[in-house]
Amino acid sequence: MLILKAGQLHRLFSTKTLPTLTLFTKDPCPLCDEAKEVLQPFRHRFVMQQVDISLPENRLWWDRYKWDIPVFHLNGRFLMKHRVDVALLEKMLQEAEMN
Repeated sequence: MLILKAGQLHRLFSTKTLPTLTLFTKDPCPLCDEAKEVLQPFRHRFVMQQVDISLPENRLWWDRYKWDIPVFHLNGRFLMKHRVDVALLEKMLQEAEMN
């Protein structure tokens, strides 16, 4: 179970915050929609943040990722692109949960 405390999601009976999975996307993005479906079973283990790279304020991300979306960062670090690598995601979430 998750609770919201001071603007952060926490696991019940834990003081640790959930890791942040950032999805760099744009509209339309069928691969992004597919990736979000693959992520559903993991949603209780991270906070999802979406960055629309087509917005003017996200020009840096547009320049970097316009040909590669979906792109995922975990806690601010590049994790994967194009498709969800379930094995890699599981491994990195376990590492984040241990820290």
